[in-house]
Amino acid sequence: MRAARLTSPSITPTGRGAAGGADPVVLVAHGSRDPRAAEATRALARAVSAARPGTPVWASWLDHTEPGPTEVLRELAVAGHRRAVLVPLLLTAAYHHRVDIPAAVAAATQAGPPLDVRVTDVLGPADGTVDPALLAGLRRRLGESEPGRFDALVLAAAGTRDARARGSVGRAADALGAEFGVPCRVSYASAAPPTTGAAVTRLRSAGARRVAVSAYFLAPGLFHDAVTEAARAAGAVAVAAPLTDAPELAELVLRRVDERSGRCALAPAV
Repeated sequence: MRAARLTSPSITPTGRGAAGGADPVVLVAHGSRDPRAAEATRALARAVSAARPGTPVWASWLDHTEPGPTEVLRELAVAGHRRAVLVPLLLTAAYHHRVDIPAAVAAATQAGPPLDVRVTDVLGPADGTVDPALLAGLRRRLGESEPGRFDALVLAAAGTRDARARGSVGRAADALGAEFGVPCRVSYASAAPPTTGAAVTRLRSAGARRVAVSAYFLAPGLFHDAVTEAARAAGAVAVAAPLTDAPELAELVLRRVDERSGRCALAPAV
């Protein structure tokens, strides 16, 4: 694969910065064949840059979309940067966080100019804590779906076979349910039960009259489309959009950057 160049229009950073200025931030998304997902990542990069002017922000993908994180990190080093902060745009610390991202960083730093790459926590619960900004972003998207009054929630996630990762999704669901004072159940689009349709049906069978679905997705794509279809077929009153470039998500990205950089983090979203 030909290495991308920092001057290439396809990976022009959001925000401006030169070597010796603010350390660049490299966002790493999972990647999807659906072009809407890549655009959502670019939109988030723009939102992060707007929230912290002067910091160059780069979007990269582990699969399906170029450039990958290895190419971006190598070219940052060639351009004269000596440090970079890499933010995994992931909601669970599963395989991609444990294996793919360390491999990409290792490949970038094995040759060429030295580059100190600091990898942050994922955006989902870190050390068992659900960040207030993540909850605020979920609340925003749910409110935009205009569910009206609801008496139960489903938090619909992509899915993973990693039990610890599923546990972190469960913590997010518990926190979201507590925010609204209603029961909140987890569902998955793949890899683990229950499906969103099954979760909605179970809540309705248990007595819930109006079930809303919160989308635990960073970007639109086939999984979110399937969740939406299944939820509506099961009688959900509303299905939220993915987080994409919600301002609270941009705040959370910068909080992760600050935590890894030793800077004072931003105040929680309200």
